Amino acid sequence: MLDALLKLSTHPTIEEIYAQIHKDHPSISKTTVYRNLRGLAGGGIIRQVSLPDGLERYDGSAHLHYHFKCKGCGCIYDVDIENIIDINDAVAGKHGFQVDSHDIVFSGVCLKCKTKNKT
Repeated sequence: MLDALLKLSTHPTIEEIYAQIHKDHPSISKTTVYRNLRGLAGGGIIRQVSLPDGLERYDGSAHLHYHFKCKGCGCIYDVDIENIIDINDAVAGKHGFQVDSHDIVFSGVCLKCKTKNKT
């Protein structure tokens, strides 16, 4: 499963990962793929990415980082910026919540689409 996820560097959905695995292992069930991906995410091996489109997506990189979703082509990119670690404490302090984690997804137009639209 991890190999299939790493081959698909596009932050794929469960369906996309299943299709990739199914090519080499046609007898595998979707239930097995779902269960194992969720287990890998729960164990911190991979990350489940929450995006506005509502589809479960997965990232082979488990370290805390952010994402950018292009409104033009729909691609999802990793954003390499310093993590806002104290944001959990700020939210907890202001609202009294217990914050375990956070996801930040930037939205806009990627460089490729931006360049394409200028020509």
